[in-house]
Amino acid sequence: MTSSRTRVSKAVIPAAGLGTRFLPATKATPKEMLPVVDKPAIQYVVEEAVSAGLSDVLMITGRNKRPLEDHFDRNYELEEALTRKGDESRLARVRESSDLATMHYVRQGDPKGLGHAVLCAEPHVGDQPFAVLLGDDLIDPRDPLLSRMISVQEQYGGSVVALMEVDPESIHLYGSAAIAPTADPDVVRVTDLVEKPTTDKAPSFYAVIGRYVLDPAVFETLKKTQPGRGGEIQLTDALRELALRDDDGGPVHGVVFTGRRYDTGDRGDYLRAIVRLACEREDLGPDFRTWLREYVAEEMQE
Repeated sequence: MTSSRTRVSKAVIPAAGLGTRFLPATKATPKEMLPVVDKPAIQYVVEEAVSAGLSDVLMITGRNKRPLEDHFDRNYELEEALTRKGDESRLARVRESSDLATMHYVRQGDPKGLGHAVLCAEPHVGDQPFAVLLGDDLIDPRDPLLSRMISVQEQYGGSVVALMEVDPESIHLYGSAAIAPTADPDVVRVTDLVEKPTTDKAPSFYAVIGRYVLDPAVFETLKKTQPGRGGEIQLTDALRELALRDDDGGPVHGVVFTGRRYDTGDRGDYLRAIVRLACEREDLGPDFRTWLREYVAEEMQE
């Protein structure tokens, strides 16, 4: 069983990446601050953690990430200006991000991979199980994936990853899991993991997406994990070792997710996420859908 049965209460969000796929927009702006409709992508991720009951959030940052800290801090000058104008609606939206959670920050320093970023959280997390949320994956709030993962971790112990079936031609972009069924239809036992395999080497087409609930034993495992693919310390490699254990931090289970996920790490998917979320907004959706239908009809005629 697991080395800890403590309730998950802390979330870790790695946010030290350079965002090179979005250059030049990310030359001076962290990719996590790129807007998805009218909120930065990172705010959706923090809101997801809070909705799952995790109000203690540690963000792993790097150089040029100060805007992340500023966004979740108070802006007294702006708040005062909005107060003088009597603009209560915008004032509430400004304060929303600073009132979300208790935020903490630590710099990763050397960019040694996701596994190293997670290892940077050890002093804050200690010997408790914790959640890791990657900012490139936005999970629709109507599909409470993280809450389900926390309940699975409480039931089975060990660590839990989020899995999603992907097109075989896309599996090389993800970690791929070998799986075995459990008594729960949406839960599988992970028996092996391969980081970014070719299609013919993938143990399955169930991909690990950016949500994890980790046993603290992962820290000692990461310390022993040698750099893997890309010369980085891969979280997948550490989880593979834990998956082979029945105790001392193991096993690893997966929650098979079939809900709505928006990938903001790819430019095309980022744009599609904005369109989908804008269409579903009560304040923006009706007018935006009308315009979108007219635009598509015009494009079809050309």
